[in-house]
Amino acid sequence: MDLGLVTSAFSTLRLAPPPRLVLLEAADLQSAHVPPYPPDCPALLVGVGSREMAMHVRDVLLAAYPQAHQILQVDANSLTTKTKSHQGAKERNFVTLSLSDFVVKDGSAFRFSDTTCLYIPPLDQGASFEALAEIVAHLRAPNGCPWDREQTHESLRTHLLEETYEVLAAIDSRDLGAMREEFGDMLLQVILQTQIAAEAGEFVIAQVVKNIHDKLIRRHPHVFAGVEVDGVEGVLANWEKLKQEERVKKKEGKGLLDGVPAALPALSQAQEYQGRAARVGFDWPEIGGVLDKIAEEIREVKESDDPGALAEELGDLFFALVNLARWKRVDAESALRQTNIKFKRRFAYVENEAKTRGKPLLDMSLEEMDALWEDAKKKEG
Repeated sequence: MDLGLVTSAFSTLRLAPPPRLVLLEAADLQSAHVPPYPPDCPALLVGVGSREMAMHVRDVLLAAYPQAHQILQVDANSLTTKTKSHQGAKERNFVTLSLSDFVVKDGSAFRFSDTTCLYIPPLDQGASFEALAEIVAHLRAPNGCPWDREQTHESLRTHLLEETYEVLAAIDSRDLGAMREEFGDMLLQVILQTQIAAEAGEFVIAQVVKNIHDKLIRRHPHVFAGVEVDGVEGVLANWEKLKQEERVKKKEGKGLLDGVPAALPALSQAQEYQGRAARVGFDWPEIGGVLDKIAEEIREVKESDDPGALAEELGDLFFALVNLARWKRVDAESALRQTNIKFKRRFAYVENEAKTRGKPLLDMSLEEMDALWEDAKKKEG
């Protein structure tokens, strides 16, 4: 990298180089999808030599920065360059603009060359993975928080489970603000657990990240190693083959279904069992077999008088219905959760309407409640 170009860029911008700075050749982002540095650190990209390169750089930056984030474009090789801002022509050699305005459609407002640089000011402090890890480590330090310091892998188990369900609730409600917050709470659990492990000399966060990084590459040879697969089913079949090879290398005596967590909700567990079995060919050849099995299980439920047998037959029916969901590429757990939400919403309407009319639900007939239920459905469109 031409350090003279860097010096010229900051001189042109009339800025002192910050004590902490990421320097990157724009060409290094050609194959990137996200910025390869923490966004709460200032960065200077040099050599944005073409509009096409600039468009790709913009897309990469938008993966980490908001559209309104202000950046500075500068031609570091000329102190007299005439450039145009998005507001009009000015006798300037740099321009300040938002990421959303960067690289206009017709390309007439901005010029790019080997000496074009982009200065990206940092996001607010704390907007990086590293910053969060530092906060968690501080909380666990001798001068940190007494509650955080006394936590263990085991004591945090219930918190991890609660945060998982809160994430699912946010997804189900399609509340983007809640999703953003709950994903952060879940990430906190991962980092806190890893910090506890690091303090005990068990493993560190870099090993956790490296492990999943390598696993993703290893299990996606159709993306990273040129292996050809036939659609999603081919991906899943190859995935199961790779996992089996990994189990052999680890000399694990586990079966195909042993890796499914015992603590999974029953619907999710059933769907995962069925999916793994199907990947090695243990499945109905056609969906008709699944539908026939459901009809058979319904018949057996009707014929069951013994409570123990009835519970077993109902379990078989649930299992068969989960299989139908899998065939239809529907997540059974999510489908039932959505129905639960819908039922709660409609029943709340019935309850509120009854209260408005001054008539307790216990005093209402089934026909009256059914009428309110139908009203609730109509109001949902």
